[in-house]
Amino acid sequence: MLVAFSVAPLGAGESVTQAVADAVRIVRESGLPNRTDAMFTTIEGEWDEVMDVVKRATEAVGRHGHRVSLVLKADIRPGRSGELTGKVERVEAALASD
Repeated sequence: MLVAFSVAPLGAGESVTQAVADAVRIVRESGLPNRTDAMFTTIEGEWDEVMDVVKRATEAVGRHGHRVSLVLKADIRPGRSGELTGKVERVEAALASD
């Protein structure tokens, strides 16, 4: 499964850089395939392991404020792996063939 999520503290001031860095650190230390861009971090793995990482990242962000905003989108496709890059590669191949 792929999970794209964005987590940020509320009431922590204008910049959330350190809180987001704490969350991304947890994701990267998980050892699961992941990618972070300007809006979301996407992580790939089995349901329980991915949700555990999201939970721990959310808890880390919670230490920076009194409230946390979490946005999560999941692509649940049993039996598939390598989709973090595979989905993008298929789109790029389609664009190249045009």
